[in-house]
Amino acid sequence: MSTQAAFAAALLDPQQPCPEGLCSANGADPASRFAVYRNNVQSSLINALADSYPVVVQLVGEEFFRAMAGSYVQSCPPQGPLINDYGKDFAGFIDHFEPAACVPYLADVARLERLRVQAYHAADAQPLSHAQIATALADPQALSELTVGLHPSLNLLTSAFAVVGIWAAHQQDASLVGVDLDHGQNALVLRNGLEVEVFTIDQGASTFIQNLRLGQPLSQALETAPAFDLSQTLALLISHNAITHLHHNQVSP
Repeated sequence: MSTQAAFAAALLDPQQPCPEGLCSANGADPASRFAVYRNNVQSSLINALADSYPVVVQLVGEEFFRAMAGSYVQSCPPQGPLINDYGKDFAGFIDHFEPAACVPYLADVARLERLRVQAYHAADAQPLSHAQIATALADPQALSELTVGLHPSLNLLTSAFAVVGIWAAHQQDASLVGVDLDHGQNALVLRNGLEVEVFTIDQGASTFIQNLRLGQPLSQALETAPAFDLSQTLALLISHNAITHLHHNQVSP
């Protein structure tokens, strides 16, 4: 192992000794100074996770979360320089973190919170005006080849639990009274201006929007989606500035 690799490994694992070869200009004990530095690095990473997953923190409590996040930091060190990217696989870690098994919806809540972070930092895109969209949708014959482009921040999550209800409850009084935890929900996440918004949509709408994201024309996207309210879904996308372009595919002769 290289000196740099050994230093990095010891930095994230408090069980490892201070790396060899360290020295201090003022005569202080290198091991003590390294321990302080290691503690600061680990605390900073745990704090970054807490900032990205505030509802997860509320669900399990500060002490439990910091212990869980500490285990994550030791097993999943940062792979890049952007702190906003750190913890993108935290939900997968929670799935296999045995002490969290008593909160079965925790990982999916983390997935929803991760999508919110991604939406906030997604690229900007100019939405089409309502008038432009209305003109394009007014031609029934062209709808079969109409491709809908969606905002880069838009994403979807399907959960066996009431993830949106759980998340929404923790934006207010943090009480889950009245939330049917085992009622599965489909979440739509997008950024409207500077505000990240979260909506509950039904399975058909989620399938339809996912088909649009895959580049399927409007009519084809409808074919494989379970029954849903198309007008309501399009109204949701339009009113929250999620449609960025419309393209009429040319039909081959």
